[in-house]
Amino acid sequence: MQGNSLIVITGPTGVGKTAAAIEVARHLGCDIINADSRQVFRGIPIGTAAPTPQEQAMVRHHFVQFKELDEYYSAAQFETDVMALLPSLFQHGNYAVMCGGSMMYVDTVCKGIDQIPDITVEVRNAVRQEWEQYGLEPLLKELERLDPDYYRQVDKHNPKRIVHAIEVCRQTGLPYSSLRTGHIKQRPFNIIKVGLNMERELLFDRINRRVDAMIEQGLEAEARSVFHLRNLNSLNTVGYKEMFAYFDGLMDFHTAVERIKKNTRVYAKKQLTWLKRDTSITWCEPAQCLNTVSSILQLLLNNH
Repeated sequence: MQGNSLIVITGPTGVGKTAAAIEVARHLGCDIINADSRQVFRGIPIGTAAPTPQEQAMVRHHFVQFKELDEYYSAAQFETDVMALLPSLFQHGNYAVMCGGSMMYVDTVCKGIDQIPDITVEVRNAVRQEWEQYGLEPLLKELERLDPDYYRQVDKHNPKRIVHAIEVCRQTGLPYSSLRTGHIKQRPFNIIKVGLNMERELLFDRINRRVDAMIEQGLEAEARSVFHLRNLNSLNTVGYKEMFAYFDGLMDFHTAVERIKKNTRVYAKKQLTWLKRDTSITWCEPAQCLNTVSSILQLLLNNH
């Protein structure tokens, strides 16, 4: 696979990654690998801004709406699936495009992930039930006891990280931190990372308008159709949480919509903070994505 390149197009939510990835993939005549941890699920295309049938007809996409909402899917499984798929894509050409803003998904393919064992349904359900019933406090105390190292560094307000660490500790009987080696795996292909960004004001305006468009497309009806599954991890995300709060009478419709906009903007800022740490990303405006990719590929060719 030596002359092959995986082109990663990432950036904050709402910046225009899908359109840019389609333009690049069409230019290179290759497929798109979807790296969005919510777009992998069926039944929620509006709220997750999944590639539309029209967009998927333009370029073949992989890992879009291929899991049921109650199916477990993780960054580790994504790494395995992508690494199994890439050889067949590279048989047809030298390129594949990976597009998405789920930072863990992007990182696992580019750098590898520690071999954390699969968690059984029993362990997962038990931990989730305790979290829902008693909150994070008891789980944090347990984490402090089982893995003081990880307890010291974990974000105490991030339930996902804490719940996952407890699951691993209980499943393996080992501290979660002892299984996290952080070794970067060498991949048998080039990795080109392009980050899309724009002025903050423009990005926030795009996000606000995209939420308005989701409402027009029927986000409320989509959220109602999955309301009975609200406890699933796949629905523990911006757009659905606020709609569910509205259905519960905790806020009115207008407030829910404004809250979705605000929480999406907050998420975009978090993504940018995470991505800015990665010095291997070449940043550009969405309209310059194809030019940027072409320039990097040309440099690679010249250096070989």
